[in-house]
Amino acid sequence: MKRILCFVLILLPLFVQTAFATGAADKAGPSISAPSALLMEKETGTVLYEKDAHEPGFPASITKIMTMLLIVEDLESGRIALDDTVTASARAASFGGSCVYLESGEQMSVSDMLKCIAVVSANDCAVAMAEHISGSEEKFVERMNARAKELGLENTHFSNCSGLFDDGAHFTTAYDVALMSRELIRHELIKDYTTIWMDSIRDGEFELSNTNKLAYWYPGCTGLKTGYTSTSRYCLSATAERDGVEYIAVVMHCESSDSRNRDAETLLDYAFANYRLCRLNDGSPLPSVRVELGRLDSVETEYGGAQLAVLPKGPEPEYALDIRGSTSAPVRKGDRLGTLTVSVAGETVAEVPVIASDDVPRLGFFGLFARLAGTLFAL
Repeated sequence: MKRILCFVLILLPLFVQTAFATGAADKAGPSISAPSALLMEKETGTVLYEKDAHEPGFPASITKIMTMLLIVEDLESGRIALDDTVTASARAASFGGSCVYLESGEQMSVSDMLKCIAVVSANDCAVAMAEHISGSEEKFVERMNARAKELGLENTHFSNCSGLFDDGAHFTTAYDVALMSRELIRHELIKDYTTIWMDSIRDGEFELSNTNKLAYWYPGCTGLKTGYTSTSRYCLSATAERDGVEYIAVVMHCESSDSRNRDAETLLDYAFANYRLCRLNDGSPLPSVRVELGRLDSVETEYGGAQLAVLPKGPEPEYALDIRGSTSAPVRKGDRLGTLTVSVAGETVAEVPVIASDDVPRLGFFGLFARLAGTLFAL
């Protein structure tokens, strides 16, 4: 018994030291091995973790996030339809790497093409879709780069739609990948494809298995896209949703598929364990504000700015409204008339502007005269 007690006393400081080290690591954020990474919440775009996230590099097949975005946007705009027939060109059929071995002249629906791109990262289907939509891969790539500029991807340039080739002019960053992933998952349609674990094409003759293994085992996984070449190493943009909040974890240039999966899972676990998405108002109706010398006696108010915020898990937010009792005309829609202060545990986390819902012009001479006359007659 004494020997056991001595053994416990010797090891106790080591256990305490380990516990403190673990706590410090949790406060500092997740520990991952990926050279470049970023963790983002979808609705607000809040960045919760980053590591060399603005360092450009070759993305391999996570290039297809932009390819799929253009396809889905064309589907939702009505330019193409899921049951449209796509005919593979000889050029598309010549692509190797990850592919479904299209033959020149083979026909497949847009839906099956998109499924092959999302599930098995089919290079041949990506090129076939680019040619179907824009007439050539080159024209489609011009659209990819134009869309990248619209999304504010400052360190991204595409030279092909598949990510198969690295010519030095094809690059992006973990931050930019998160931004394009965020835009893609705004379209719920894509999740019908990125969440597929196993499926088939050609009437069941050719089986498909998702290259993103998190789609199988990670709770709430919604996608999104893997990538690998000897240049890029192992890349992944992983997305997952639970209880109405969705996170994006991007890891790039990992040493193995296991390490990229482990790092992405670590980032998502960190987000779900430590953060929550909160509304920046408590839903209470806002009062109107009296308008002096206005054509209307009062103006309705509404919340402006961001309506949601990512906050650490803990006490519930508290709300304090400070709003004017009156204001002078003219009032313009969007004029700030107050502030809703949001605090957690006594610390202010957000200040939400309260703004005018409509314009209220100032009374003119005849309006002032009529109002004054009405007041006098009422006496």
